[in-house]
Amino acid sequence: MQHKVTDFPQYRKLSNEKVFYKILGDREFEEVQLIGTTAKLHHIVAEKYPEMLRIQDLLSLGEWYLNSTEEEYRAMKTRCDS
Repeated sequence: MQHKVTDFPQYRKLSNEKVFYKILGDREFEEVQLIGTTAKLHHIVAEKYPEMLRIQDLLSLGEWYLNSTEEEYRAMKTRCDS
């Protein structure tokens, strides 16, 4: 049985700690990608099925994802280019 998360935002990171996520809802998230010494911020609104599945995978802590914290996400986001 799958547990449905209803409290947002939720924070996750890729297991290699180079991509951090702030899940805003069941169809929207922010992603901070670390590329070398730079960080890029992307805001994604899931309109297509694969994007929706990705959010579900993030929420269910699929094999590549780990829990993260707001503090960890903010620290990575401050490294983004403006």
